[in-house]
Amino acid sequence: MSETAPPALLTLEGVSKAFGPVRVIEDVTVHVRAGQVQVLLGENGAGKSTLIKMMAGVYQPDRGRVLVDGSPVDLPNALAAERLGIATIHQELNLVPSLSVAENVMMGRYPRRFGLVDRRELRRRAQAALDLIGLRVDLDQKVGELGIARQQLVEIAKALSVDARILILDEPTAALTRHETEALFAVVAQLRGRGVGMLFISHHLDEIAEIGDTVAVLRDGHFVAEVPASTGEDELVRLMVGRSIDEQYPRTPRVDPSAAEVLRVDGLTSTSFRDVTFTARAGEVVGIAGLVGAGRTEVIRAIAGVDRYTSGSVTVRGKTLKRGDIAGAVAAGIGHVPEDRKAQGLVLGASINENLGLATFASTARAGLVDFAGQRRKAEDVAAQLRIRMRDIDQEIRSLSGGNQQKAVFGRWIIAGSSVLLLDEPTRGVDVGAKVEIYELINRITDAGGAVVMVSSELPEVMGMSDRILVMRDGVIAGEVAAADATQDLLMSLAALDTEDVVASVPSDVPTDDTDTSRPGPAISDDEEETPS
Repeated sequence: MSETAPPALLTLEGVSKAFGPVRVIEDVTVHVRAGQVQVLLGENGAGKSTLIKMMAGVYQPDRGRVLVDGSPVDLPNALAAERLGIATIHQELNLVPSLSVAENVMMGRYPRRFGLVDRRELRRRAQAALDLIGLRVDLDQKVGELGIARQQLVEIAKALSVDARILILDEPTAALTRHETEALFAVVAQLRGRGVGMLFISHHLDEIAEIGDTVAVLRDGHFVAEVPASTGEDELVRLMVGRSIDEQYPRTPRVDPSAAEVLRVDGLTSTSFRDVTFTARAGEVVGIAGLVGAGRTEVIRAIAGVDRYTSGSVTVRGKTLKRGDIAGAVAAGIGHVPEDRKAQGLVLGASINENLGLATFASTARAGLVDFAGQRRKAEDVAAQLRIRMRDIDQEIRSLSGGNQQKAVFGRWIIAGSSVLLLDEPTRGVDVGAKVEIYELINRITDAGGAVVMVSSELPEVMGMSDRILVMRDGVIAGEVAAADATQDLLMSLAALDTEDVVASVPSDVPTDDTDTSRPGPAISDDEEETPS
């Protein structure tokens, strides 16, 4: 660092951490400086989450020191860190679904008057925190009724309400739209101006130059380098993974109208969407784009049998499925990788082996008894194929990194032999190296004659990995575009159409040039509720 660098508010000096025989951090030094954003970059499993948990008092280093304002401190718990002005927004949301927005924002710090909770003051302080990030939501609404994007914003408001000197943000933009991300970055700029030091983790490389000052890179638990945030993405990827990734989206669009129809969705209608009709053919990836709240997740869940729909039909290889029948959908060859893998895709307290076998324990049973030995062999084979980084197959899946957890969800459907894969934000919270592995897995599924339907809020991902793209707006399909013809301007134009202008295919008068994309979409407000997924 330069001699003129601002003073370090928080330093991890030569820290190491192991869990049993597994060393996850080895002799790492990282500084969080006043008025700067230190970006922490690394693949899933590189040790980033462990490092920030040492800053937050969740873990204590086995070796090395924690310094605040240059003086060694002990952080035996999160409360001790908070008292020193350290606030953390963890990747796993720390909210109570049954409590209101206001109660969650002020959790553990309820103002009191005459021995009772002062509700008026609680609401005032909570509203002030929400105003910092421009979040418009009913203070009395239960957090569990909000979608993931707004839950993340409530978590951010909760951390800001502590008036922290040191703010640790673990992938805070993973579930946010571009508009919401810009609002957060504006808040970060304000905090930077007030001298707050921030540590920022993100897998969106395009955010780093915009938000960061310096970047510390980890690989396999070791410190690799500290570089300016202006460093090119190719060089950051090389530092992270130890090699260059030549092709970010390893797919060539393939459209074969003569290929067999694997999936047909016809007139699907519910309270969240209406008259959704499309097909997916063997070897094809159908992308679904749209703004938050457009109904994309709800359509995927309905096809998978998770949610019921009021009318329409879902057909797989000529067989019409019953509504709301998950087992029937799985038996027909549908696999579902949900938006929130931790809450909906995994049993966190179970082992990797058990999670990989969840879809096939019943179907492979012999005389009513689970074939544990056979399931274990398949799980070990798939874990090796997908390069899941683990101690062994019996390790609790909660202890894996996000990217390895996501590969385990994919692996479940490989074991099940699924021919239709429904992917909802498949690379959210996944590093660039693991993303490419997931993309290659998608290609492997389509090369074998399967079909993939992929929802993603990342337009480059939708365009780079799809053959055809459907765009949803207000619960209906606003247009369909061949991936070869897609541009971000065109997709955003369709996503922002008024409901009365929605059509079944791309209209000839939709502009493809000079489209204003500076405002990707409206902020979510009480007047535009996102349906909980």
